Amino acid sequence: MKRRRFLADLSRYAIICAGLPNDWRVTSRPRFIDDPFTLGVASGDPTPTGAVLWTRLAPRPFEPEGGMPGARPTVAWEVAEDEGFTKIVKRGRYTAAPELGYSVHVEVDGLESDRWYAYRFLSGDAVSQVGRVRTTPAAGALTDLRFGVASCQNYEQGLFTALDHLSRERLDLVTHLGDYIYEYGTRDGAVRPHHGFEVRSLDDYRRRYSQYKMDPALQAAHRMCPWLVTWDDHEVDNNYVGAFGENRMESEEQMLARRAAAYQAWWEHQPVRVPRARSWADLDIRRTTDWGALARFWMMDTRQYRDDQACADGSQVVPCGDWANPARSVLGAQQEKWIDEGLAASRSRWQVLAQQIMLAPFDPRLGPETLAAMDPWSGYPAARERLLGTIAERAPNRTVVLTGDIHSNFVNELRSGFDRPDRPVVAAELVGTSLASGGDGEDAWRQFTNAAGENPHVKWHSARRGYITCDVSGSEWRADYREVPYVTRPGAPVETRTSWRIEHGRAGISRA
Repeated sequence: MKRRRFLADLSRYAIICAGLPNDWRVTSRPRFIDDPFTLGVASGDPTPTGAVLWTRLAPRPFEPEGGMPGARPTVAWEVAEDEGFTKIVKRGRYTAAPELGYSVHVEVDGLESDRWYAYRFLSGDAVSQVGRVRTTPAAGALTDLRFGVASCQNYEQGLFTALDHLSRERLDLVTHLGDYIYEYGTRDGAVRPHHGFEVRSLDDYRRRYSQYKMDPALQAAHRMCPWLVTWDDHEVDNNYVGAFGENRMESEEQMLARRAAAYQAWWEHQPVRVPRARSWADLDIRRTTDWGALARFWMMDTRQYRDDQACADGSQVVPCGDWANPARSVLGAQQEKWIDEGLAASRSRWQVLAQQIMLAPFDPRLGPETLAAMDPWSGYPAARERLLGTIAERAPNRTVVLTGDIHSNFVNELRSGFDRPDRPVVAAELVGTSLASGGDGEDAWRQFTNAAGENPHVKWHSARRGYITCDVSGSEWRADYREVPYVTRPGAPVETRTSWRIEHGRAGISRA
């Protein structure tokens, strides 16, 4: 190309660019009105050679566009062997887009397996806090694992004291099972009546995530290690299923639009590697993560694909309505097939089903009548029996189900079916309480105390706040239930309330 033509074309392009909206311009030297990294940093979905590194530029998170000026700033990222960044092993640049909330999702690759790294982000004159990320062991390696289980962090019902303690544990990984935010509450965090304000738009969901992400304890827990994250209902609407909201006041079209906004905001604020969808309303978050040959984590979705709750939801005496209809599903046909074929093919020592709602039944009513909650698996008995049958056939006594949602701790033995009491035990379920939802809680539900004898598969229960830590080897799984006595005021200590042991290949769960 001749020099004169090149300069003429360059001038034309400059004129065109000058006429473009400001949010289409890429700038490598952005100017921020405040620290753009107010929402912290996080890592997740690790592999033997990398992980997802996350942040979101938001100098003033509660203002429109997070207080960003509108251009597309470049964000530098660095991965180093040390937290002083004297030995940087990977670096690159990422362009943050306004239509994605200026979120940053860097998929790092080319790292060594089974080792820790430090990472950070830089943009303009700003430098983020330093996070720690660990790659998983190489395929075939039977490396021990220590990880945490957490869920349900209602910002307005308690302090994140449990997360403060979690951030000080020596963990390789954290699994968060949903209810990361709550869709109801207030814009400013003040405590007001239950449904004083309910988020519906993308901007509202972004502000709600910002409210949570600014919490120092949550930021510290994310900086500690990589997370595996899934969602439950409150990321969209309480007890929603598919295209139906809690109160059925929105049309299917309106609910899908709300779901699209909620799913997009969830993705924008989480360190996740999920396949691209044709629309945000159809975001597929099912995925697996292997910890070498020791464990395969199945991150499941029990909200998007399920049939509506039976008998108008709530707790009902069963049978009722279409409660027992074998066609009703929690996971949907495709996800059921994914679990069935995946468990059959996986050679991992342990199969870990990370999901949201309690799988074991719980009948709080004394006497011959059975009272069942319609939102958990107890409201879908045929679907529950199909999943338990798959576990019994494909991976008996090497499967552990991790559950959140219920704001209470349970230790459950899972049978190949609950239609008869003589069915064999084929798995264990570790139900983790909430981090803050429900306030201080109590030592035990009154209905559990009254009906404990009705539920012989339930080995232990508590309704305080906290999390679970799990130490996993090839032969044994130990679960410690870590609790705080209160969350409505600061300074609560943490204690191990109880510990449980699962032996690989042996039925049942016992106190450690």
